[in-house]
Amino acid sequence: MTGVQIAEWSLFVLLAAALAAVAAVAVRRYALERRGGAVECYLRPYGGGPWRIGLGRYGSGALHWYRVLSLWPRPAATLPRRGLVVVGRRSPDTGDLAELTPDMAVVQLGWTGPDGADPEEPGYELAMGRAALTGFLSWLESMPPGTHWQE
Repeated sequence: MTGVQIAEWSLFVLLAAALAAVAAVAVRRYALERRGGAVECYLRPYGGGPWRIGLGRYGSGALHWYRVLSLWPRPAATLPRRGLVVVGRRSPDTGDLAELTPDMAVVQLGWTGPDGADPEEPGYELAMGRAALTGFLSWLESMPPGTHWQE
């Protein structure tokens, strides 16, 4: 083989690997959305850091958040429903608008203490469209019939 043929085959292999990775991410996203209860949202730890786009899946006991651009099958973050409260709500500020759109809402989330006290500081910020926020708040305030919290 000549050097040009080796370069051509190397380029072909790299292109095939990139296409396989894109296809795998698309199939993973389809599988997450197909089961229902998923909403596109952004998540970051409270206090800063970059916003990460992902899919939040509602469960009876937690919100499981999966990164969109990942092949990892497990959630990147799990926000337990028990004690989860909205500490604050705001529109994206000028620093957020580099990653978010102006029509989104940002909620700060925290957990009540063991004694039931309100959280002193949020743990996460979650950004989503206003319609998705309505669904999130409904999920947060409700509990499916027959569900019992596990201690």
